[in-house]
Amino acid sequence: MSGLRFDANLKWLFTEHDFLDRFAAAAEAGFAAVEYPAPYAYPVSELRARLDDNGLHQVLVNTPMGERGTPEQQGVTCFPDLVPRFRSEFLTALEYAVGLGADFVHLVGGMVPPGVSRDRAFARYVANVAWASEQAASTGVRLLLEAQNKRDAPGFVLETQAQARAVAEACDAGNVGVLLDVYHAQIDEGDLLRRIEEGLPEAFHVQIADPPSRHEPGTGELNFRAVFAAIAASGYEGWIGCEYEPLAGTREGLAWREELTA
Repeated sequence: MSGLRFDANLKWLFTEHDFLDRFAAAAEAGFAAVEYPAPYAYPVSELRARLDDNGLHQVLVNTPMGERGTPEQQGVTCFPDLVPRFRSEFLTALEYAVGLGADFVHLVGGMVPPGVSRDRAFARYVANVAWASEQAASTGVRLLLEAQNKRDAPGFVLETQAQARAVAEACDAGNVGVLLDVYHAQIDEGDLLRRIEEGLPEAFHVQIADPPSRHEPGTGELNFRAVFAAIAASGYEGWIGCEYEPLAGTREGLAWREELTA
């Protein structure tokens, strides 16, 4: 399993430092790549300099999300009445991804808005994904679709890993794939090793955290030795994003990288 590649999610890790200082902290801790959802408070040039100065690769950015506690807190990709906003925000995300040399834009699906049927929201989601796929086609940036668990994101438009795969397959464009998050998959669907076996052939990216509390591997209910073995056995060669809240400090909690992947 030594071939597994982990990247640091700078929203969650190294929060002991100001955001722009987290790049150096990640590099010093042995990470070769980073991801983070919201680069939009900083100019591309500043973020690119931090990447280059620390020898880091950018894996992904998310499409913008609204304020916590609002209907838009998980994005507006599925909002039928906010198509112009979605398109504008996606083009901004794509611009950042290109400028940062990122592999992916994660199209955050959104929670079904009040007063809108799930069917209508889902249809708009699929249409927006197809439109975004066309916009990204010439850039080399690929798009990610992620199902999120209903405990943390009630009403989220994508309900299962299989549904996320079906949307990606329906686009039939080659630049849309699944973000397989083992934390979300375990909470909502369980039978995680089967979810990995079914999902990894079509997954572009993987993220990890240990439920139920979303801390680092080895602190919760999952057997991460088996999880990492299953990922390695699948032939997956992409990055694995560390999207967890450290239990007692980022550096103190990184021993799992050696202990659970040996």
